[in-house]
This record gives sequence, structure tokens and C-alpha cells, in this order.
Amino acid sequence: MTDRPSRSRRPTRRDILALGAGAFVLSTLPLMRRRRSLVRRTVPIMGTVGEIVVVHGDRPYAQAAIGAAFDELRRVERLMTRFTSHSDVGRINRAPTLGVVVADDTAGVIERALHWAHATGGRFDPCLGRAAALWDVTERSAPPAQSEYARFAGQAFYRSIDLDRHNGSAVVRLGHPDAAVDLGGIAKGYGVDRAVAVLRDWAIRDAIVNVGGDLYGMGSSAEGDPWHVGVRSPLDPNRVLRRIDVEDLAMATSGDYLQYFDYRGHRYHHILDARSAAPRVVEWHSLTVSAGSCVEADAAATAAFGLAGPEAQELVGTAVTVAVAA
Repeated sequence: MTDRPSRSRRPTRRDILALGAGAFVLSTLPLMRRRRSLVRRTVPIMGTVGEIVVVHGDRPYAQAAIGAAFDELRRVERLMTRFTSHSDVGRINRAPTLGVVVADDTAGVIERALHWAHATGGRFDPCLGRAAALWDVTERSAPPAQSEYARFAGQAFYRSIDLDRHNGSAVVRLGHPDAAVDLGGIAKGYGVDRAVAVLRDWAIRDAIVNVGGDLYGMGSSAEGDPWHVGVRSPLDPNRVLRRIDVEDLAMATSGDYLQYFDYRGHRYHHILDARSAAPRVVEWHSLTVSAGSCVEADAAATAAFGLAGPEAQELVGTAVTVAVAA
């Protein structure tokens, strides 16, 4: 499920603490100008870096709320990662034709993934798990032979997935031997949305939840203004390409600059083109999408990554806004 740092850019613990928001950077005013207290925690999670920032005067209460939100992120990861055999996704892929009972959360994310697959003509395909495992850029330093991945190309595997209910439980089965579920392009966004829901259950009104390139800004910042979020440059992480005011809004960024390997002058990244079953050939190295929920922003950013602004907007529709960077 999760995005894992590439071998060429795998962060150490020290790097994680410095990296903070990953694809995004949070701008705040100096401490002396803050009207309310910020409570912040950054941890490795979902194969990337998670950061939650809460505006609250009771620090122990805020830390407890943040802990509950991270627990929910871990629960989503346990259900939907493809990297373990006992997750919902792992069990589907071990017995694809038998019909596997899954949690309602997993069924809901698969349903949204299939919506995006059909809406984008298969550009977003949640059943490319075998091709993704073959291309694992965290382990490779050279591409596989074309003969190894050619059989996955242009198969529209998403059409082979069957999502049904039996005796009140969600059941998933796959109808193609080369199909395998991979929710890496959508489940992290769902996890962010669930973490936001937990914070709201704790009566937290103002917060940022940021996991790698998936972010949701709740309410307002410590100054009472919208959260000021900067999108980092894919070529220079110290440079901010664009600043966006976020208030009850989700953002997701897809790019080719965190998970990749270089081979003979060409970059091979982790986002596959379903038509070729190989990393997408891109001119635009970063795509940021804003939407009402992070699960939608995540899927849209994955689907449209590599397209220019107008093309990306046409693909994902008017429900989201996009920004691209070369």
C-alpha cells in the first residue's frame, strides 16, 4: 500500500526529523506572534514521514489526540498494505480467485479506486500489484527486462476485480491471474482522512495531518488564518514552488523525485503507466491536487501525474484543482 523511500533517498532517523512535511512545508509566524499553542509530532509511518500539528492550549490532551490519530493511520496501514501477507490486500493477493472477506474500510477504498480507474480510462489501476512488485524501485538499481513486465501491459486489470457482499460482509475476488491489488495510490489519502476524523472526535478543530505527500488542513492556524502550505520544488527541496492557503481542504502531491533509481541517464520512478507496465515517461516531475478529501486528492494526483496542467485538469475533472512543476 504505502510509499516507501527509495534506496537512493532512504531517510535516516535524523533525516526524518529534519524532513518534516516531505513534499510540503508548513509556514508559521514566529512564536512571539502566535495567539494559540502548536503541538507537533513527526514519526515514520506508512513507509514515509507522518506529521500532525494541532492547535490547542492543553498540551497533554493534544498529544493524546495526536497519538489516537497516528493509531488510526497504523490501523489503515495494517489493513491495506501490500507488503504483508496478512493484511486485507495481502490476503486478496494470496487467494485472488477464492473470494476474500475484507473490512468495510478496505472495501470502501477499493470502491473509490475502481471509480477512479473507470473515470480515467484505466490510467489509475489499483490492480497493478504484480508489476509494482517487479519494479520495486526501493530494491532495484537497473530495470527488469521488458519480457518480464510485458505481460502486465495494457491489461486493464481493474476490470477483473469483483467487489460484492455476502452475509453482510464485503468480499473481493480477482478474475485475472496476473492481477494483484495495490492501493498505494489511494490508501494513504484515506488514512489521512481517517486521522482527521479521529482528531474531530477528540474535539480538535484546528490541525494539519500530513503523511508524505498527502495532507489535510483542518480549520485555521495558530494565528487564526488559513494554514499556509508551501509545495516544495521537485528539483530543489529547499525551494518552495507555490504557497497555498489551506482551510478544511486536502492536498496530495505525486512526483518522481523521492522514490526512484537512475540507470544509464534515465530515471525510473514508482508510478507505473498501466499501458506499458513501466514507470510513466514524464515531462512534469510533480503534480499537486487539492480536493475536499485526501482520498480523492491522492487518487487524482496519482492518475494525473506526468500530465501538463490543462491535461491533468481535464482528466480529473472540476472537482479538484491542480498545479504542476517541471
